[in-house]
Amino acid sequence: MKSANANEIKSAFTVQSKHFEEHEGNFKNKEYIDYVISELQPKTEDKVLETAAGTGICAREISPFVKSVTCVDLTPAMLKKGKENADKEGIDNITFILGDVNELPFSDNSFDIVLSRLAFHHFYDTNKAFSQMARVLKKGGKFVYIDMAAASEEVRDIEDKIEKMRDTSHVKNLSQNEVLKLFYDNNFNIDKMSITPIKKELENWLDFTNTEPNTKAKIKKLFKNDLETKSKTGFCPIIENGKIYFNQNWLMIIGTKQ
Repeated sequence: MKSANANEIKSAFTVQSKHFEEHEGNFKNKEYIDYVISELQPKTEDKVLETAAGTGICAREISPFVKSVTCVDLTPAMLKKGKENADKEGIDNITFILGDVNELPFSDNSFDIVLSRLAFHHFYDTNKAFSQMARVLKKGGKFVYIDMAAASEEVRDIEDKIEKMRDTSHVKNLSQNEVLKLFYDNNFNIDKMSITPIKKELENWLDFTNTEPNTKAKIKKLFKNDLETKSKTGFCPIIENGKIYFNQNWLMIIGTKQ
């Protein structure tokens, strides 16, 4: 087991100065995914696994650069939609498989790249999920982790409470150090690490998950209290053109399996 080295972490870590605005309508954010792919630098012979893939948003974007992509998810409807989208786009190197991240239906050392995007905050057992993803990755393979970074300790609880109010499938956001521990506990070296602010408009963010009106009102009240410095939410909201915005900090870590 390798321990986190402070100098290595410091040299690997950057905060992206460029803001990527997430378009809630399709939740795609192609610009951010292109940025991730450029940092990953996949090879044409790579076999890629996207876990908890949903409709395979990342899979479709990375597919032109690799040999094959496998999408695994627990929701048949999402996989069906993903296949339909891939077929419409003429992508023929993606496979969609029903499966659980806690028991991935693949042999050890099956993939050159394993990718997880906006998924770990849904997992109850993040250690088990990560170890399964590490298991199916080849030695020397790349693990790409993308998810929201937790707020500072004093406001983590209220941030997660609001996230759960909006989306009942939310469990908790992991901090940068908690994610690094997953990598080091599973014998990975860190290649790239960054936090990128993703600008959100509160109303669109709530509408995306069809938040129930009473719950939406409660969340808006919490944000307004934060704006009035009555109580912090961890979201650091601001007002622009009469609308409430905030930045979601997306943590990306790319590690190599030793």
